Order: sequence, then C-alpha cells, then structure tokens
Amino acid sequence: MNSLLPVARALVALGLGIAPATSAAGVPQVATDIPVVQSLAAMVMGSLGEPVVLMDAGADAHDYQLRPSQAAALENAELLVWVGPGMTPWLDRPASARSADTVLGLLDLPQTHRRHFAPEDAHDVEDHSHDHDGIDPHAWLDPANAGIWVQAIADRLAVQDPEHAEAYRANARAAKDRIATLDGELAALLAPARGKPLILGHDAYGYLADRYGLAIAGTLATGDAASPGAARLSSLQKIAAGSGAACFLPEAGQTDAITRTLTEGTDLRIGAALDPEGRTLPGGAGLYPALMMALGDAIHQCVTAPPDPAP
Repeated sequence: MNSLLPVARALVALGLGIAPATSAAGVPQVATDIPVVQSLAAMVMGSLGEPVVLMDAGADAHDYQLRPSQAAALENAELLVWVGPGMTPWLDRPASARSADTVLGLLDLPQTHRRHFAPEDAHDVEDHSHDHDGIDPHAWLDPANAGIWVQAIADRLAVQDPEHAEAYRANARAAKDRIATLDGELAALLAPARGKPLILGHDAYGYLADRYGLAIAGTLATGDAASPGAARLSSLQKIAAGSGAACFLPEAGQTDAITRTLTEGTDLRIGAALDPEGRTLPGGAGLYPALMMALGDAIHQCVTAPPDPAP
C-alpha cells in the first residue's frame, strides 16, 4: 500500500481529482479551483492532508470544463475553496448548488482588499470587446490578501474539524509569517522597477502594481485573458512608443508570433513570460512563494538589464 502513496500524491498535484491517501482521520477533503489557491490551502493543512486542485496543470482558469473525475472529486469534497466566479466561472453553478457552510469564496470575504478593473486599466486601447468594470479577481497578487486567505481557510477548517483546529491555526500563523517575509523580499526586489512603465501580457497585475508601485502602461490581453485583436495590438504599439516603456513581459502560453507583432519596430525589451496563476509550476505549499518570486524576478531582470547595444 505504501508504494502507492507517491503515485497518489503526483496525481493530486496534477489535478486529477484523486483523494490523498495520507489524510488524517477526520480531516475534511478539500477541493480548490486553481493552483495558487491549492497552495494556500496546502500551507494551512500541512501534514494533515493535501487539497485537490480541480483545474488541470497548464489550463486556462477563465475557460475550463471539469472532467468527470474532477466533478466527482468536487462532489466528494467536504469543503470547496475558490476565488469566485470572476476567476473560474465554470465553477459558479456547482458552487452555488452546495450548502453555504461547505464553500469558501475568497474574493467575497469582507477582509479581502478588492480593486476594480477601472477604465484606465484599458490604457486607451481601442478594443472594448471585454468588460473592464468588474472586480479584478487576481487578488492573491497582493500578499496582504494571501495572508487574509490562509487565516480564513484555517478558521473554516477549524469549524469543520475541531479536533485539529489548533494545528490549522498554527499552520496559518506560520504561513502568514512566511508571506510577510516574502512581501519584504518582493518590495526590495521590485524597488528598481517602481514607476517605470511596463507593457504586460495580461491585465492581471493591478494588485501587484498597487502593492509595489509599478507602472503598467498597457496590457496585451484583457482581464479574462482573451486573445487580443488587431486593433488592440496596433494601439499598444502606439502606447509603447509614447510611454517610454522599456519592457514587455508576455504571459505564459502567449504565442511568440503575438510578441513579435507587438514589439516589432519598438525598443521594447522582451522579458520572461509571467505566470500569475501558477499553472506552470509544481503544485503544493511552495507554489505561492515560488510564483510571487518568479514574477518579481522577471520584472526586476527586465528593467535592470543593460540596454541592447546599438546596431
């Protein structure tokens, strides 16, 4: 039996909806929507159990369809932890069908700092096919929200599993300390980027920009990560030329052809691809810190790189 445990853990990490074999007695089965939420829940659960992530590795969080095994994992879960319908609309119906005490919507917590997709987030790009008036769901990119969320997860698990309540809360305290340290490291890492205009591949970084003083001159894809049209590309090229932006950081999964089209004829330096949802990273408790540091390092490296030599 023990020889099967690594396989079970690997399947959970890949989001295949397999219940962990190592859960302690009485520990609720927890399902999460996206890898970053699974990471925060894993910090809280520690060695007591491993939450399942419902989305396949590498998939698009905004546009996904549960496979039968994942739907079964959700049905069997005693707690669903998710950002909310603004992030994973494909979970809205099954979440609404559950009893309220078995669902934790993180974006709806009153303590969560929320920002709107404001009109300026479109940066005068002449492509209005997507709504920018709603709540930006990428709230974990502000570490203060991540700290609030691990506490909320611990509090909910303590109610469902009072036998292990202190363990959840102790894990949450340790996680919040880790997140606070991460916040300080990111502030130092991103200090050289403060106020320097950036062109980004996805309108997902408003929380990160607000937290660390970044200046987003324009974004290629809108908040729902839809592919940009020709009008948006053309307008972004004009913005890039007029804003003094030095860097374009694409989104993981965006094609090289789009990057070439956007940057052709500009002085934009192309940075490393960003992955705000952690869909390309190994799952587990370490994913959230790794995700945030990867974002910070990519931006730091791009803005501090020496200018390209003149031809």
